[in-house]
Amino acid sequence: MKLIGMLDSPYVRRAAISLDLYGVAFEHDALSVFSTFEAFAQVNPVVKAPSLVLDDGTVLMDSTLIIDYFEAQASDASKQLPRQPAALAQGLQVIGLALAACEKAVQIVYERNLRPEEKLHQPWIERVTRQLLAACSGLDGHYARATQNTPLDQAQITSAVAWSFIQLMVADVVKADDFPALRAHAEKLEQSELFKRYPMV
Repeated sequence: MKLIGMLDSPYVRRAAISLDLYGVAFEHDALSVFSTFEAFAQVNPVVKAPSLVLDDGTVLMDSTLIIDYFEAQASDASKQLPRQPAALAQGLQVIGLALAACEKAVQIVYERNLRPEEKLHQPWIERVTRQLLAACSGLDGHYARATQNTPLDQAQITSAVAWSFIQLMVADVVKADDFPALRAHAEKLEQSELFKRYPMV
């Protein structure tokens, strides 16, 4: 089994950490959707990171779909999502906020790094920034209220990965001091051996 993609992508890193927590053995192939586009296309012509090549050659893509595949097979003790509907809804709400934060941060990065400066559209950047800050605010409120030392789950993983990516790429937009509970949550997980096995850089 092989996971394709760079760990500086929050989606690839989320998938890698989650697979490890499930106890799934995999090889990581750090192909880039930019610098090694053609090599990536040989594995998955769509060139979407992460891509996961199963042992039978089936290629799964999108971190959420990869995680869903293994969540469906996990034992009750290994599941990363709650089983009860109310708890599941809350967990999915947090994951949704974290993925929205990732998406908006990526959009800002692409605007800055890929679009010529003279073609930057400031109203669009302002709109995306507002969405990013709203997602981070929602996450910060959640972790300010959250019970400490609960078993690691998918909501916690995705939130921490999102925050670390945001601070790596757009820390000037999302000020760490404005989101102390989310920052503390991510910093705690980044010190774990699980997260250290999959560094962003």
